[in-house]
Amino acid sequence: METENTVTITVETTVHAPVEKVWAYWTEPQHITQWSFASDDWHAPHAENELKAGGKFLTRMEAKDGSFGFDFGGVYDEVVENKLISYTLGDGRKVKITFISQENGTRIIEDFEAEGTNPVEMQQAGWQAFMDNFKTYSETTNQA
Repeated sequence: METENTVTITVETTVHAPVEKVWAYWTEPQHITQWSFASDDWHAPHAENELKAGGKFLTRMEAKDGSFGFDFGGVYDEVVENKLISYTLGDGRKVKITFISQENGTRIIEDFEAEGTNPVEMQQAGWQAFMDNFKTYSETTNQA
């Protein structure tokens, strides 16, 4: 992969919840399985997360009708609790997620390197859909 041709895409949202709750919902497997999919005809039946530098993560994503599924995973490069997560995906692309505590909640900014198969706009829309699902889940769920 030629690094000078790498396109970085940014998606973001503000969740009206404290950063500690947002962090827990983003990182704990029992929560990841509740929001980590782009549309209602998909689900995430399984998630594993070893949240530390060098730790691995894996989320299984499947169409609810069983027609397709894939594993989304990688290795953490840096983890700063309630502030930053960066990781490298299995295909070598980099992702950085920043959590910013604000008066009205938590701003989440996710930067990721685009893959070369799908249009940038499609990738941005897909990742934004995950972010929107996360926001909805976080603001409507009250469990630890």
